[in-house]
Amino acid sequence: MSKPIEEILVDARWLEPPEPMEKVLQTLDLLRPGQSIRLLLHREPFPLYPLLAERGYRHATRMEADGSYVILIRPAGEGR
Repeated sequence: MSKPIEEILVDARWLEPPEPMEKVLQTLDLLRPGQSIRLLLHREPFPLYPLLAERGYRHATRMEADGSYVILIRPAGEGR
């Protein structure tokens, strides 16, 4: 039996708005317990953050050395 995937990668670098947000919101519907989303973007998605909070998700954002962003998204009630 294979181990379930813990993280869903959404590479939205260089997509034009609103496509990155649409991809993330669609992926939220696919999350199973214990899973998270790793979103890759070329700019910080400020409009996404309140939408995540309204839907019961939290995020951690990290800027990479190349100026791109990695945003980890998971249900607010889950640890880690």
